[in-house]
Amino acid sequence: MDQGADAPGLGESPNPSPSSSFSSPAVVANTPVPTKRSEDTANPQQSAAAAAAVAASYSQPQPPSRYESQKRRDWNSFLQYLKNHKPSLALSRCSGAHVIEFLKYLDQFGKTKVHAQGCTYFGHPCPPAPCACPLRQAWGSLDALIGRLRAAYEENGGSPDSNLFGAKAVRIYLREVRESQEKARGIPYEKKKRKRQTMTSRTAKGSPGSSSAAAAATVAAADDESSKKAAAGATRVLASGEETTKEGEESGTVPQQRDDLT
Repeated sequence: MDQGADAPGLGESPNPSPSSSFSSPAVVANTPVPTKRSEDTANPQQSAAAAAAVAASYSQPQPPSRYESQKRRDWNSFLQYLKNHKPSLALSRCSGAHVIEFLKYLDQFGKTKVHAQGCTYFGHPCPPAPCACPLRQAWGSLDALIGRLRAAYEENGGSPDSNLFGAKAVRIYLREVRESQEKARGIPYEKKKRKRQTMTSRTAKGSPGSSSAAAAATVAAADDESSKKAAAGATRVLASGEETTKEGEESGTVPQQRDDLT
C-alpha cells in the first residue's frame, strides 16, 4: 500500500474534523444574537417624553387669580349697568357722574349698617341692639371696587388720561363716603395707617444697623468685664505676695521674688 500520497508530511497535522472546530452554518444562522438596550437610546426617549409633558403643562391655560376674576366680574357688572340704564349708555359717553350713580346703585346690595344722624346709635361702633338704619356699601369696598374698575378700563383699551374711574368727582365722592361713615359708625379708617407706621417703626428698630450696634455694645461690655476680672486677679496676687513677704520678715526668712511680679 502506497502511504506516501495519503500520509501527512512532517510537521503537518491531519485535517481536523469539521464538527470539532467549526459550527454548522445552520446552527450559526439559528443562534440568537443577544441585543443589549443601551442607555443612549433610552435616555433620549425619556427626555423627549419629559419635554413633551412640560410643554403640555405650559400650553394649558393657567386659572386666573382671585383678583383677576373679581376684576372681570366688576367690569362685566358695570357694562351690564350701562346696558340696563334708561336710556342705555355707551362707555365712550360715560363720565364720573355715571360712575357715582353706579356706586349709589350698589348701596342696595350693601351689608354695612350706617346709622343716620337721628339714630340713637349714631357714632356707636358696637350698637347693643338693632335699628332701622339702612345698609350701605362700606367705604373700603367701594374704594377697592374703583381701583379694580380703573385697572380694567385701561386693560380694555381705555386711556389713562381719560379714565372716568379716576375722575376728580369720583375721588371727592369716596372721600365724603369715608368721612360720613367714620362719624356714623364711630370707626376711624385711619387706624390701619397707624398700624402700618407702628410696624415700620418696629422694623426700623430691628434693622441690621441697630443689630450690629447692639452686638458691638455687647462685645464692649464683655471686654469691660474681662478687664475688671483681670485687674481683680492681679490685685489678689499682689495682696498675697505682700502677706507672704510680711510673714517672711517676721520669721527671719525672705521668700524669693516671683517672676510675674517683678
